[in-house]
Amino acid sequence: MIRHLPNLISLARLVLVPVVLRAIWFHEYDWALAWCAVAGLSDGLDGFLARRLRAISRAGAYLDPLADKLLLSGTYLTLGLSHVIPWWLTAVVFGRDLLMLLFLAGAILFTRIREFKPTIWGKISTAVQIFTALAILLNRSSHFGQFPPFFENSAIALTVIATSWSAVHYAWVGVRMLRGERLGRPGPQMH
Repeated sequence: MIRHLPNLISLARLVLVPVVLRAIWFHEYDWALAWCAVAGLSDGLDGFLARRLRAISRAGAYLDPLADKLLLSGTYLTLGLSHVIPWWLTAVVFGRDLLMLLFLAGAILFTRIREFKPTIWGKISTAVQIFTALAILLNRSSHFGQFPPFFENSAIALTVIATSWSAVHYAWVGVRMLRGERLGRPGPQMH
């Protein structure tokens, strides 16, 4: 039973997604931040326990990133639908993810490529997206003072730049992987 603990924590984080999104939708930003903190702590805890207990599993390999992606994408979608952030920012975040999903689906359907590791630019983009989402929530929380508009606008601009560059880089790596596959040799992995 203890070996399943990391997966149970990931599953609990998945259950938290609608709770966080509901809090954002109803402008309960203090609650949204509190639940995001719980989700963030659980993300670190499940990874630590999986390594410590040597309980790395296929289910965990899917559950953990799924919970993270649903929480982050759902946050941007909810912020966009509730007019807290510009709709085009939501489109940029989802556009990159859509590009990646289309490539992955095509690669799985039409090639032998099966390893899709995140790139450093993808990790940076995700970190910037998390920072921006938290900054937006903090800026609306009743427990924190409002930041100058420059702070939030700079975070949004940084998100657009990092996300767009990540999309371009993923497309470049994807094309190289497909060329390598077509020539019968492995192309570069997404590192």
